[in-house]
Amino acid sequence: MRVIVVGAGVLGTMHAWQAVERGHEVVHIEREAEARGASVRNFGLVWVGGRAGGEELATALRARELWERIGERVPALGFRPAGSLTVVRTEAELAVAEQALTLPDAEQRGYRLLDEAQTRALNPALRGKLLGALHCERDGAVEPRTAQPALREALLASGRYTFLPGREVREVIGESAVRDDHGQVHAGDVVVLCTGAWLGGLVRELVPDLPVRRVRLQMMQTDPLGEELTTAVADADSFRYYPAYAGSALSGLQEAQPQPPVAAEHKMQLLVVQRKDGGLTIGDTHEYEHPFNFDVVEEPYEHLTAVAEELLGRPLPRIRRRWAGVYAQCTDTGRVVHRQQVREGVWLVTGPGGRGMTCSPAIAETTADQINL
Repeated sequence: MRVIVVGAGVLGTMHAWQAVERGHEVVHIEREAEARGASVRNFGLVWVGGRAGGEELATALRARELWERIGERVPALGFRPAGSLTVVRTEAELAVAEQALTLPDAEQRGYRLLDEAQTRALNPALRGKLLGALHCERDGAVEPRTAQPALREALLASGRYTFLPGREVREVIGESAVRDDHGQVHAGDVVVLCTGAWLGGLVRELVPDLPVRRVRLQMMQTDPLGEELTTAVADADSFRYYPAYAGSALSGLQEAQPQPPVAAEHKMQLLVVQRKDGGLTIGDTHEYEHPFNFDVVEEPYEHLTAVAEELLGRPLPRIRRRWAGVYAQCTDTGRVVHRQQVREGVWLVTGPGGRGMTCSPAIAETTADQINL
């Protein structure tokens, strides 16, 4: 079978991976020289702990298994099963962590509640004031800026994979064929469109009422920390953001401890992941209303810096880079992804939201199963 995959972000690349793994020939088309969207503008987190119970958690757990398996074959992914710590600093935050332990799937998530000494023993870089942390041992990380090239190098070694960058697909032709902006037609047995946050043009023509929205974020990265951050780190604002933590304790936190105005305005949480070079990726904000701002604003960065420094008990290294990103999210945020057959032999897969890096291997596996690859 010949599979045409459009879009070389992590979702498209994982669909190409699934097809090649199943013995098919793949032509992979990308409008940029490299993926430049949300797939490289993220934490590289394989984030299991905060996922909603049911399908979302099952998808994340399967993806975590696949990431580890693929990482063994492609070491350049930088996969590491480091886990995460969501640090709690008040009794109201601690109550949310304690309630999380009562979830029926808490063991699947790898939850443990650590006291102050246990938290510092697991991650000695956390020298700030804290009561403890919710540990999720199932969380992991990869290197987002190099993951797609590393996967493509492995795909090329199969001899059944062709990568065509710098080509924008303009038209679906008949069944299972597309035309790019060079005028070249690429025909196959099936086409999978993984176009990320690009929801206009061809995507709008194919699905005028696509139930997907765009979300904008701001993030930053530091120079090397100079010591190991042994886990990913979150602050308790993550409890407000991730669906797993909904419940009476969270309601109590919201009432007793409102977010600072800048965090509430920008719908913020703190996440920190150390890169292989020692730098820290830090974020993030969430902007849902169009039109998005075209600039990055400083107040969220000041807030993130202050909270990160409080947890670490030390100044951050120099900020090396700042960026904004945009990802696609199903308007029904309970759905893991929007998967739709838009023409005979043509499928659109988009809208995983902030789950894209986490869930893409399992999303691609499900697509492959559904379309009988």
